[in-house]
Amino acid sequence: MTTAPPAGQTAPPRALPALFVPSPTSVPRPEAPPLPPVRRAPLVVSGLLAVALTAYVWSAHGAKPGVLLLLGLGLGVALFHSRFGFTSAWRQLIAVGNGAGLRAHALLLGTTATLFALVIGTSTGLFGSQPAPSAGPLGTGLVVGSLLFAIGMQLGGACASGTLFAVGSGQSSILLTLGGFIAGATLAAWQFDLWKDLPAWEPVVLSDHIGWFGSWAVTIAALLLVVVVTRRVQARRNPPPLGTVPSARTAAVRAFRGSWPLAAGAPVLAVLGAGVLLVSGGAWGVTSAFSLWGSELVGALGGHPENWTWWQQAGNKEMLAGPVLADKTSLTDIGIMIGAAVAAALGGTWALHRGIPWRTAVASVLGGVLMGIGARLAGGCNIGAYLAGIASGSLSGWLWGAVALAGTWVGLRLRPLFGLGNPKPGDGVC
Repeated sequence: MTTAPPAGQTAPPRALPALFVPSPTSVPRPEAPPLPPVRRAPLVVSGLLAVALTAYVWSAHGAKPGVLLLLGLGLGVALFHSRFGFTSAWRQLIAVGNGAGLRAHALLLGTTATLFALVIGTSTGLFGSQPAPSAGPLGTGLVVGSLLFAIGMQLGGACASGTLFAVGSGQSSILLTLGGFIAGATLAAWQFDLWKDLPAWEPVVLSDHIGWFGSWAVTIAALLLVVVVTRRVQARRNPPPLGTVPSARTAAVRAFRGSWPLAAGAPVLAVLGAGVLLVSGGAWGVTSAFSLWGSELVGALGGHPENWTWWQQAGNKEMLAGPVLADKTSLTDIGIMIGAAVAAALGGTWALHRGIPWRTAVASVLGGVLMGIGARLAGGCNIGAYLAGIASGSLSGWLWGAVALAGTWVGLRLRPLFGLGNPKPGDGVC
């Protein structure tokens, strides 16, 4: 039985479980500035483009590609409104010990793993698809590729998904990163014969050994360990808080104009990513489309990418031969860019950035090239290899993430060469 506190006294607040108590930072997180007005012209242009492209894809290629484009639009909105970052999360952890971003990864990974276990474990698919886990071989290509990718992230300023939503929001320097990304992914596809026989072991998927429930339980336990470790690191290093972005003052407005907390963005992204799996049978990915776009450009300029060994592989050949707007990954990638443009215009922050310093431009292109090559060597990026791999219970996803942390350390030491700063313990935000 509970009793009311004596008159004039208030009941003490209930203690939160230790796992949910906010981790300490050196100073309180600053208040978010108010949102600027809606950018009407970019909103009209991006909104009309979204509607027109969806109508065309639906009529020309059918409901399945149309739904994939809609899912991509949703991913773009969620990525931008939550500013969900992979590059910044690893940088903040390595540079100053702030693990908030990596804990958001754990929430995204855990939610996605739960949905993947339900979808794949029950063989539930739409449009006749058969959902399958994402798993890559464990070998030299994975290690070298994820290392190069992580270095490229820190130089280019964004990961694969981050590049797309940043381009959609008008960030010109990231457009250079995207160009380098496409070039690197195309170069790696062209030179596939040089690296296709690197030493590797067969993929290891936990569900093959302990079933889908066992795989899910091990994954969740490992993610909880990540949360505990990052909290302890943050408590010891007492880093600056994460920066803030313009935000609406009420939840109702914030749902449409942003910004969303990372804890809200993670489950939304997980649901949309699981939707891609349900509709297509494969996990959400990003970088295979970059190889396709670059190879299509090579073909348009008179080259013959269809003769490359990469495009003669099973599955790849059909991708190159088919229309770009029927390709699963191209549809979601294009959708992310347009969805992010809509979200940025609604949030009043869409703007083209001008006057890019030459060293920043070089770093953007170089970082993109490294990510493009790294993604092909590793069999995927922070989405297709890291997120989808861990959510599928594949050891390749965990290895990708571990090596990416090491690559982040290297990338942080290279950033000053290009005039790029790193978070410091004495900063007001990181």
